[in-house]
Amino acid sequence: MSDDRFRVSRRAVLKGAGAAAILKGAADRAFAGEPASKDGIRRAGPGPTAVELSVNGVKRRLELEPRVTLLDALRDRLDLTGAKRVCDRGACGACTVWIDGKTANACMVLAIDAHGAAITTIEGLAKEGALHPVQDAFVKHDALQCGFCTPGMIMSCAAFVERVKNPTDAQIRAAVAGNLCRCGTYTHVFAACREAAR
Repeated sequence: MSDDRFRVSRRAVLKGAGAAAILKGAADRAFAGEPASKDGIRRAGPGPTAVELSVNGVKRRLELEPRVTLLDALRDRLDLTGAKRVCDRGACGACTVWIDGKTANACMVLAIDAHGAAITTIEGLAKEGALHPVQDAFVKHDALQCGFCTPGMIMSCAAFVERVKNPTDAQIRAAVAGNLCRCGTYTHVFAACREAAR
């Protein structure tokens, strides 16, 4: 005896397949970078998409998949390897860069989200051959050992001294709270930051 609850007609299968094909076509168009018809939001991917990054004052146009992080774009596509990949989850601060003047972990930002923003990396901090005061103070106070945290630590300190001229140790600690130094050079970092702020 057959159970009619589990019977599917040929017509139902064809209707379902047709609806699926229509939905797939709409999804493909949405993800191919076409603007949505109602909300005007530009959708990108899944393939490479044009992204313009302004890095250290130079505009660079790249074709990137939307899943590419800013850290990967900087290191693998632009050969700017100063920002380090250490934890790759926003916990250590070794990949700290500036996006429109504010510090950000490059491993946690999609490159496509930085489209058009002004990005500064450790390579762009020195001007006309002269080290940034924080870089100079790091050398003077021996505030680096293995070097993995150093670029991110300098970027955080440099952003901080732009805002605060006579910082307390508590303020400096708060400013670099997202930057981990596994070698433990924090006292040297604080001394360098204090000098650079002056």
